[in-house]
Amino acid sequence: MWQRIKTAIILVLIVGFALFASSMPIFVLPLLAIGVLIAAHEWTKLMPKWKQPAQFILAVLLITILSILAPWTWVFWWAASLGIWVMATAWVAQYPNKERWYGRRLVYMGAVILTAAITAMYGLWQMSPWWLMYVFLLVWCADSGAYFVGRKFGKRKMAPNVSPNKSIEGLCGGLMVSGVVTVAVGYYLQLSGMSLVLFLILSWLTVLASVLGDLFESMLKRRAGIKDSGTILPGHGGILDRIDSLLSATPIFALGFWLLLKLGIFTEVWIKMYFATMQVPF
Repeated sequence: MWQRIKTAIILVLIVGFALFASSMPIFVLPLLAIGVLIAAHEWTKLMPKWKQPAQFILAVLLITILSILAPWTWVFWWAASLGIWVMATAWVAQYPNKERWYGRRLVYMGAVILTAAITAMYGLWQMSPWWLMYVFLLVWCADSGAYFVGRKFGKRKMAPNVSPNKSIEGLCGGLMVSGVVTVAVGYYLQLSGMSLVLFLILSWLTVLASVLGDLFESMLKRRAGIKDSGTILPGHGGILDRIDSLLSATPIFALGFWLLLKLGIFTEVWIKMYFATMQVPF
């Protein structure tokens, strides 16, 4: 447990420094590049045996870098990942009775999922590091709420064939905790009425997506016959084991946030968050 805590503290410090140390992407881009490189390597362990995994890893890295440099492609990746996550809902529910998703298509799915998540993280960071930090906080708080409520009151299993420890009661606990976080942030941003309702709905959809991402990676690991995606993070496993929830949560939040910006609902909000960034003493 202590090893797990130490690793978590180090990760928080590294990520926090990269997000807020500079308004230029001199720290964020290298961190994202290293992250997607390791995550792509771990993804090859979840697929059927791949003769040349280096090709997949380099392809994903190249696609991600090119996509970051072409913001007009971001919404496409986010929407494509949304399609995958919608289908993944049925895959998780039907596992292990139906496994048609398992095969070469995981190559394309992995490329889309990783590219969508990285571009979403970078896009949110560009608007304000606080928006990306909000998604992190939302997912972490929901996960903690689900864990404690599930341990105390969990009876009805959510997906027993994929993750026996997750319960419906735990999910409700996670949604309640994330709702408190969302309302608190909304109050700070002076949201009210329909703006606050839409912000709460988007946040809850993000939490639901994070749970699906966790279940999906658990399903992949079960199918591949491995416990952890890697060993690079002592006490935690691999990079995918730590960001599985964020792989689904960040593009969903980014896509929803983009839609709300297009509707003119959050224009003033993200400007406030941007100026809040300038007050960070780095």
